[in-house]
Amino acid sequence: MRRVTHIIPTHTVLEGGGFKVRRPVAMGRLMSPFLLLDEMGPANYAPGEAMGAPWHPHRGFETVTYMLAGKMQHEDSAGNKGNLNPGDVQWMTAGRGIIHSEEPHADFQKNGGLMHGFQIWINLPAKHKMMQPRYQEIPADKSPITEKNGVWVRVIAGECLGLKSSIDTMVPIEYIHAKMDKNLLLEKEIESSLNAMIYIFGGEISVENKIIKDGELALLSEGKRITIQSNEPSEFLILAGPELNEPIARHGPFVMNTREEIHQAFLDYQNGTFVN
Repeated sequence: MRRVTHIIPTHTVLEGGGFKVRRPVAMGRLMSPFLLLDEMGPANYAPGEAMGAPWHPHRGFETVTYMLAGKMQHEDSAGNKGNLNPGDVQWMTAGRGIIHSEEPHADFQKNGGLMHGFQIWINLPAKHKMMQPRYQEIPADKSPITEKNGVWVRVIAGECLGLKSSIDTMVPIEYIHAKMDKNLLLEKEIESSLNAMIYIFGGEISVENKIIKDGELALLSEGKRITIQSNEPSEFLILAGPELNEPIARHGPFVMNTREEIHQAFLDYQNGTFVN
């Protein structure tokens, strides 16, 4: 059984044009291959108040945006455009380079409302860092969902409660959104070779008698299975992925293996050769 080895609290920071996100205090403690975990909101915006992330570059990793409430719009240098509504997932593999923006939809800007979601960064192994960018959009009605005995799950990537995601990942990722009523159990098998963690954003759960509360990230030990008990109505993410065992050079929106590759990314962006 997997157990909790560390519990990391979150703090609130400003991102993009100035929107608030909850982020684990020590991002360096995230387990490979995960580089960043941001909970966007939940925040209520008045009409014209919502902010997003204007045009900016990425290279060497993937961004996964998952909406719970609100409406965003995406556009990138590869010609992809789309709206993100509640339950939608946008999986963008930056690869050798992409420039994109994520802004509140015009309808949301006009009317305001609740904005809530997640953005997760996933590292790419060296052999894929300079691959062609790609974009996958999974609407809510195409995302596998099930509910059994008071436990609700959406399988964004990987498998849970007999459901499998159809998303094509560059590394074998588990990304599960779960909601549980009080005093229930969720058992999930995870490949023993994968790192695993749980982020809770509502309620309180226990893993092998270790309590995890709202706004906490729990890193898990090695093992083949986790058992989660809900001490009250709770909502959380289960994340798992492989240890890449490669050096990381990171600066802002670029994640490579060496400082030289980071320097080259800046040069490419400045001289206009960053994207095809």
